[in-house]
Amino acid sequence: MAYSVDVDRKWQKRWEETKLYKFNPENVDKKLYCLEMFSYPSGAKLHVGHWYNYGPTDSWARMKRMQGYEVFHPMGFDAFGLPAENYAIKTGIHPYDSTMENIRTMEKQLREMGATFDWDYEVITCLPEYYKWTQWIFLKLFEAGLAYRKKAPVNWCPSCQTVLANEQVIDGKCERCGTEVTKKDLTQWFFKITAYAEELLEKLDELDWPEKTKIMQRNWIGKSDGAEIEFKVDGKDLTFKVFTTRADTLYGATYVVIAPEHEIVDLITTDEYKQAVEEYKEYARKQSEIERLSTEKEKTGVFTGAYAIHPLTGEKLPIWIADYVLATYGTGCVMAVPAHDERDYEFATKYNLPIKRVIKGIGDVEDSLPFVEYGVLIDSGEFTGIKSEEARIKIVEKLKQEGRAEFKVNYRLRDWLVSRQRYWGAPIPVIHCERCGIVPVPEEDLPVLLPYDVEFAPTGESPLKKHEGFMNVT
Repeated sequence: MAYSVDVDRKWQKRWEETKLYKFNPENVDKKLYCLEMFSYPSGAKLHVGHWYNYGPTDSWARMKRMQGYEVFHPMGFDAFGLPAENYAIKTGIHPYDSTMENIRTMEKQLREMGATFDWDYEVITCLPEYYKWTQWIFLKLFEAGLAYRKKAPVNWCPSCQTVLANEQVIDGKCERCGTEVTKKDLTQWFFKITAYAEELLEKLDELDWPEKTKIMQRNWIGKSDGAEIEFKVDGKDLTFKVFTTRADTLYGATYVVIAPEHEIVDLITTDEYKQAVEEYKEYARKQSEIERLSTEKEKTGVFTGAYAIHPLTGEKLPIWIADYVLATYGTGCVMAVPAHDERDYEFATKYNLPIKRVIKGIGDVEDSLPFVEYGVLIDSGEFTGIKSEEARIKIVEKLKQEGRAEFKVNYRLRDWLVSRQRYWGAPIPVIHCERCGIVPVPEEDLPVLLPYDVEFAPTGESPLKKHEGFMNVT
C-alpha cells in the first residue's frame, strides 16, 4: 500500500482531537517522565538528525504506554543563548521574532512526524512564564551564597565585540570572522558548583549510567589529593604556593612555572625581562584554554629574571612563565620536577634547564627519565631511602610544622560562569544600587522582563546597559 498524506493527516487530526497523548497526573499508580534534549531554534528548521535523537525515545514512550504507564512526554525549545542571537544578527531579524518563527516551523515538523508529545506542556525558554522560574532559582542560589560575581578572563573577539566560548576559538581565531582572539578580564556571575565537588563525585556510583560516562564525569571533577607548599621569592618580601600531588619529588624541583596571567608575575619580573614577559603574556592571551592544555602542543615559556627559594634546600630556582599552566587551576604556580614529570621534562629539555633525579624504581621497574611512577627516594636529604608513598606525607608534615605547607584536596572542576555580555538571555534578577550595592529583586516582582526595543548588535557591553527603562529602576 502506497503512503498517503491524506491518511497521515486524518489520523494526526484524530490524535489531536482526542488528546491521545495527554498526560493525566491524577493517574498515580504507574507514571513515567520521558524527556529528551530540547531543540535549539537557532536554525530555520529541523533536519533528520533531530529525529535520530527523538525517534528512539518516542518509541520507548509508546512501549511504556502499552505497558500501562501514564507517560509524561513534553516537548520544548531551548530558545535563549548565543546561537539564536548569532542567527538573528546574521539575518537582521530581532532574536524574539526569528526564534518564534523558527519554533512555529519546528512545531509543525514535529507534529507531522506523529510523535507522542503532549503539546499542552510545551516549554519555550525565552518566554517570561518560563524564565521567571530560572530567575527564582538564581535568587535562591544568591541567598545561599552560591551565586557570586568576580572578575574572570574570557575569550574576546575585538571585531565582533563579544565573548566567545572556548569551542568558538579555532587556532586562536574567531570562528565567525577570523579575527585573532584575545583574553579580557570582565566581571562575571558564577555558580559555586565547586562547593559540591565531593558530593558530585561520591554520588556517581548511585547513578544508573554507563561506566564510560561515569569515568568522564570523574575526570571532569578531577579530584587530586596533594599539598600546597609555600615558596619565597628571592630578594623580595613575597611568597607563593604551589599545589602538588607528588611532594615526594620536591628535592627534584629545579625551576618554577607560573601562569602568565597570575597576579604575581608583574611583581617579580625584572626590568631586563619585562618586554619578553609582556610579549609572551599577549601571546598566551590569544590562545584558548583547550589549546593551552593540549598535550600535542609544543611547550613554550619565558624567564622572568626572578628566582624562588627551595623550601628544603635553600637553592635558587629560576621562575618562568608558560602557557601550559593556568591561573584557574590549583594555585596557578607549579614546582617543576623534570626528572619525574613529562611536561616538565619536555620544557626543561627545550630550554636547557637542570634535570635532577630523586626517585629510583624498585626492583625491575623501568626507570628511564622521565620516571613518573612511585619508587624510592634518592638524593633527598633526610628522606633518602624512603618509599614515595611514605615520603609524600612526611615531607609535607615537616614543612607543615614550619608553617610552609598544608595538605590539600584540589579539583579540576571550576565554578560555572553563567553571565554574558549579550542580549538574548534571561536578565539576572538583581539591581545594582550605588548606595546599597547588589540588591536582589523581590520574588513577587518576578519575572524581570527582557525588553524588546533593544539594539542587539554586539558592542562589547550588554545591550541592556543602554536601555533607560531597564537600567533605571527604584
